[in-house]
Amino acid sequence: MSFRAYLDNVETKTGKSAEALKAIAIKKGLADDSGLAPGVKPGAIIDWLKRDFELGHGHAMSIVAYFKGKRT
Repeated sequence: MSFRAYLDNVETKTGKSAEALKAIAIKKGLADDSGLAPGVKPGAIIDWLKRDFELGHGHAMSIVAYFKGKRT
């Protein structure tokens, strides 16, 4: 599955784009404009996405990669 397909599937499942999830993460203090917030480990983002949006591990990891700057 391509990176774009992961992001598309996340949006289908959650109703939120990767950019919208990043905005929520910034409000929660998990991310900032340049990526993960200082001191935040990827596991914290993954746990949040699994808990609040019922994403699987692979889809949550794609959002972490997006936060860190990976683009399609």
